[in-house]
Amino acid sequence: MLKGLFSNTREKGSFYEQLALSYLKRQGLIFEAKNYYCRYGEIDLIMRDGNKMVFIEVKYRKYKGFGGAVAALSYTKQQRLRRSIHQYLTDHQLHNAEVRVDFVAIEGQNPPNIQWIKSVF
Repeated sequence: MLKGLFSNTREKGSFYEQLALSYLKRQGLIFEAKNYYCRYGEIDLIMRDGNKMVFIEVKYRKYKGFGGAVAALSYTKQQRLRRSIHQYLTDHQLHNAEVRVDFVAIEGQNPPNIQWIKSVF
């Protein structure tokens, strides 16, 4: 179904981030921002869950081999994400905000399986 649909990796990432965003909105989260870039890295999605700021990493894998999408949240990626979150909070003067970091793993196609993991670190 999706073979040949994307001309590059960025388009594919954007498609699955939008899929995750739609899913999370249906779960009651409120959209704040997406694709926040800073010198430390990128935050895929930023949302609110009640009074909490929720920073979300989205990963897609076509197959579950090698641990699937869940295994893609490496220690190095977590460190970059932590620094990026700190930078976002500083830039937006949200020093006292309640924060949660979630992970959305998307695997397969027709239909893709979406796994939402709250408070990954």
